[in-house]
Amino acid sequence: MEIWLQNLLFGALVGGVYGLAAVGLALVFGVLRMLNVSHGELIMLGGYATFWAFSLWGVDPFASLLITGPLLFGVGVVLYQALFGRLVRIEEEVKVQLSILIGFGLALVLHALAIFAWTADERAVTTAYAGRVVPLGSLVVPLTRLGGLGVAFATLGGLHLFLHRTDLGRAIRATAEDWEAASLMGVPVRRVYRTAFALGSALAGVAGALVTVSDAISPAIGLGWTLKALIVVVLAGLGSIFGTFVAGILLGMAESAAAFAFGGVFREVVGLVLFLVVLIVRPQGLFGRSR
Repeated sequence: MEIWLQNLLFGALVGGVYGLAAVGLALVFGVLRMLNVSHGELIMLGGYATFWAFSLWGVDPFASLLITGPLLFGVGVVLYQALFGRLVRIEEEVKVQLSILIGFGLALVLHALAIFAWTADERAVTTAYAGRVVPLGSLVVPLTRLGGLGVAFATLGGLHLFLHRTDLGRAIRATAEDWEAASLMGVPVRRVYRTAFALGSALAGVAGALVTVSDAISPAIGLGWTLKALIVVVLAGLGSIFGTFVAGILLGMAESAAAFAFGGVFREVVGLVLFLVVLIVRPQGLFGRSR
């Protein structure tokens, strides 16, 4: 039982990063009705920004969030203005299809540029506290993973306050519900779309920084993280930020349990199985609203 609890605890810590990565993707899709399948590459860029800040200037990975978040926010603004902003007035079904195509092409370009700039080698951040653990009764908690979970909670709490306590946040929520009605009420819809896309990119950057703290990064990690985020969004459904975060934790725990019970090769399989089961049994997701 103790071994099971330790594995589930570790899975929950990993799942916190899954949830944070998925929130950015869910925010963009919920507001703009676009599926950015280059989201994983933005996570990869956030990871490299953290790595180079640590390697060149000695900036702690958690402190580098103050650099990575705004940097990826700016990247998101540029990508929206150059690519995705052209789709905002297109019919929703066509918009989703075109955004997938644009995102796929962007993912290939970013992957190739990352290899050209930094080679395909894996890189990792090794801090002075790497490997330290915090005792929790008979269990142990890796300090870096615990810090990552804390940052994820703080980030989501800040996002929740922004969406519910600021005028721009309320405008984002109103636009997500009905952009035409929001526009008639004076909401600057194009500005809202740009901000929401940039926020999703910034969340990807923060997730990338947390990935770097505990795992190696390379240009190849983008696709895997995009798939993780998509699975979590499907599990959670649209309509709840914290529901998406909880779904990420559940996925992490399920992966850890499957790897312990059946072997490491089943870690990735369990996510795809859950993906299919939820699509069949509850298409709106575990926390989504039925229409």
